[in-house]
Amino acid sequence: MTRPDLAPGAPLTPDAEMRDMLLGAIPALRAFAFSLTYDLDRSDDLVQDTLVRAWIKADSFRRGTSLTAWLFTILRNLFYSEQRKRKREVEDVDGSLAARLGSLPEQEIRVEMEAFRGALERLPLAQREALILVGAQNFTYEEAAEICGVPTGTMKSRVSRARLRLIELLGMDGTGDIGTDAQTRAALGD
Repeated sequence: MTRPDLAPGAPLTPDAEMRDMLLGAIPALRAFAFSLTYDLDRSDDLVQDTLVRAWIKADSFRRGTSLTAWLFTILRNLFYSEQRKRKREVEDVDGSLAARLGSLPEQEIRVEMEAFRGALERLPLAQREALILVGAQNFTYEEAAEICGVPTGTMKSRVSRARLRLIELLGMDGTGDIGTDAQTRAALGD
């Protein structure tokens, strides 16, 4: 006999199965959180808050839907709530703290990665978020649009504009200038 709580579309209660699914999503959540914050401590806090909220609200998750998309939506909402609160804060106005954080790169790949990261940071947040979701996290345009609460066409447009701007910021002629790294190619739509 099939348990009614295991039927597709049934709510999921916080149990061992939910715990295992949440634990399995942590690497993707950490990567997404870091792509939004560029701060390991802050991103870990976001992931922890996301997991706590998901555990408490497990009954609102429906079987047969994407747990990762649900978690990304929670994380994204938490991030934007935090951003609204932080708008009133002023930190490092003159850039003196940031100036002390520099270090010399040890190898060429590190220099390239820093250039890529710097270019990614210069993208508008909506474009960067779209590019990370579709390019690095491998969500479909539809899933990414649902996570961000926008139409699919808007998501496609954001990703396209982000890819073009990233190529421009990196001083490339096109995606042919990119090496063989699969994540880099995916992020730029190659």
